[in-house]
Amino acid sequence: MRKIGIFGGSFNPIHVGHAIIASHVLRQGLVDQLWLMVTPENPFKSGQRLASEDARLRMTEMVTRRIPGAVTSAFEMQLPRPSYTIDTLRALQAKFPDDEFHLLIGADNWAAWERWKEADEIVARHHVLVYPRLGFEVVIPPALANRVALVDAPIIEISSTQVRELLAAGKSAAFYVPDDVEQFATRHKIYNNND
Repeated sequence: MRKIGIFGGSFNPIHVGHAIIASHVLRQGLVDQLWLMVTPENPFKSGQRLASEDARLRMTEMVTRRIPGAVTSAFEMQLPRPSYTIDTLRALQAKFPDDEFHLLIGADNWAAWERWKEADEIVARHHVLVYPRLGFEVVIPPALANRVALVDAPIIEISSTQVRELLAAGKSAAFYVPDDVEQFATRHKIYNNND
């Protein structure tokens, strides 16, 4: 049985913070593989302008191919929208019944956990790994101590919004995103005049 971590996100675009968290989780052996699942549409961010699915997948792949154990996944692209995590996990478990799926989320998402669709079922059926975010204290109720764990990882304060704003303004996003991701986004004018 493989332990597969699911790290979902818009990755609009993926940045070094995502890469560092992914590397950290894999190096600690918390999962055997970590699938960076590019979401077509985040229910919490409806109306957000996204780069094309193909562009976000390609940029994510530029990062995952450098991280042993990391995989870019388009699995959620084939599912009904909006993409709810519980539906994705059910579909994954149906397709890969012999694997164990762990959900990797930020402390900001854990703070909003009660807003997630069928959150109780997620935590009953899957382990949840929470990585720290600045300004969010992670409180795990004793009843969930065997299902939810805080990941020992650095706090990285880089956001995709910052990267988009830099690129839209024609400025360099060096050190925020890998060079090939920046070159790809610039060459294809992905975030030009992004609002």
